[in-house]
Amino acid sequence: MTDAAPPVRLREGDDWSEWQLTPEQIVALDDSEHVQVRPSRRSGWCRLKARDRVGAARVGRGSAQVRLSVKPKVTVDRLLYLLGYAEEKWLYDGGPVEAATRTDLLPAVARAYTRAAQRALRQGVLLGYRETEATQPVLRGRLRTAAQMSRRPGLVLPLEVAYDEHTADIPENQLLLGAARRLLRVPGVDGPQRTALHALAARLDGVVPPVPGAPLPRWRRDRLNVRYHRPLALAELILGGASYELEDGRSVTVDGVMFRMWQVYEAFLARALGEALTRRAGGMYKAQDRDHFLATPRKYVLEPDLVHYLPLASGGRRAAAVVDAKYKRGFQRDDLYQMLAYCVRLGLTDGHLVYAAGRANVVRVPVVDSEVRLHRHVLDLSRPRRELEQSIEDLAQAVLEPRT
Repeated sequence: MTDAAPPVRLREGDDWSEWQLTPEQIVALDDSEHVQVRPSRRSGWCRLKARDRVGAARVGRGSAQVRLSVKPKVTVDRLLYLLGYAEEKWLYDGGPVEAATRTDLLPAVARAYTRAAQRALRQGVLLGYRETEATQPVLRGRLRTAAQMSRRPGLVLPLEVAYDEHTADIPENQLLLGAARRLLRVPGVDGPQRTALHALAARLDGVVPPVPGAPLPRWRRDRLNVRYHRPLALAELILGGASYELEDGRSVTVDGVMFRMWQVYEAFLARALGEALTRRAGGMYKAQDRDHFLATPRKYVLEPDLVHYLPLASGGRRAAAVVDAKYKRGFQRDDLYQMLAYCVRLGLTDGHLVYAAGRANVVRVPVVDSEVRLHRHVLDLSRPRRELEQSIEDLAQAVLEPRT
């Protein structure tokens, strides 16, 4: 498979680099918001820097098209572990990632997805019931009385009916097919992996994939679709990484898959640390908790990444710890103000900010007759998986027993 579009290969966190591109290609990259774009002193060149996304996509159309690739700072197998923990722990199975895919994210994601989907389909394609409305010469299902009277007043036939159809065209299969087709369009996924994805799509013949840019089909977890849970978690990540809502409210669709690393980090930390806290102290946790407001009545919603709750003897529950993930290189004062608001509103004397880089410390904020301690922790994502898991356990211990 050939591709005339020029490749632009960046790395998350790297400094500015210069690329020779046409004015149309530069505009396409700037409009995509995947990268930062600045002019260069050299004619026909521009300076590029990756934003907060990793992955691969074709940006632009026609002669303006560019093949963009943003490599994550962490290794591919580590990112797969973060993605899997954020959605379904099955994704990282502890086995080695082949050297051929270790440095390229999307082929690794495609391989993980294909393997999971193939396992799910070993017992056959899942069938389900879907309500269908149709015009029939005989009664099937139930008569749609209102439609019959408005469309054919006084006529006996044909009939406007609604019935449940046993079909493969259900949300679960629509998501599987949509993810397979999306990966087939990603730059860098070719050879045997493309063959496997084509075979997967052929298994889902008769299924209508999701419309690009439209809301994804909704499905419910139950005992009938349990074998689909694993590939569906990754399918939603893949399809979710193919569309974005920009700051000005516009929705865009990309020809590829890009992951926002700060979202991956927040989801991973909330689930991994939340589970560690409940194992150690009991209670429950809520990720992206929107139950609290800065002012009354219910004004200015607060949304900490993690709140750990403990039960009260009188019933109900109380907030015992609040944590916010910060996928940043350095500390910012706004982070402290945000965490202070969380602590004051939740009635806590300790708040925890967990950064992906930097140095740990504690900021003490005087309040009436007391103080609030804002703990700044660092979680090194580049550490081996077992060490990273131990870091989560150590972090849970620090949250439960803050240093005074």
